[in-house]
Amino acid sequence: MRVLIIPEDFRKDQYILKPMFDRLFRSIGKPTARIQVCQEPLLGGVIEALKSDRIVEIVERYVGMTDVFILCVDRDGKEGRRQRLNEIEAEFGASFFSENAWEELETWVLAGLDLPDEWKWRDIRAETRVKETYFEPLAERRGLSDSPGGGRNPLGEEASGRIDAVRQKCPEDFDALARRLEIAIGER
Repeated sequence: MRVLIIPEDFRKDQYILKPMFDRLFRSIGKPTARIQVCQEPLLGGVIEALKSDRIVEIVERYVGMTDVFILCVDRDGKEGRRQRLNEIEAEFGASFFSENAWEELETWVLAGLDLPDEWKWRDIRAETRVKETYFEPLAERRGLSDSPGGGRNPLGEEASGRIDAVRQKCPEDFDALARRLEIAIGER
């Protein structure tokens, strides 16, 4: 099975998405799934990632080489974002999935890590600026800010080792996507 993850901007997001989806697909019974993060074309942000013509460009480029497409964007406090993702999924069919991280992809990483005692998970989930408020300070505390992706590479790898915790702590987004993938893949 060949899976293409479509981030809004691969330059940092790849360090979160590749390990998370590698581990997720192993956990749902597809250990040999080949996970690739789309780097061409560079979308450069959520506005571009939600445009149908940009997605058409990607699907047309990778259709013969990909079994499952997964668009992953930040929610960024936009309550209507899921509706747009539903429209995109309907437009591109059964092998196209999408999810908006609540509120940013970095939240999925934090869900799989041991966090400072003074941090409360409900506060992290309520924060719309997770990256600036929690992720970057944690990367700094752990001396990882200068590593690839500003700490996303080592922290993404570490968090992916606790994919069950990510699913448990992120039920509205990561786990919802995982459940939809389990059902769809089980039918193939």
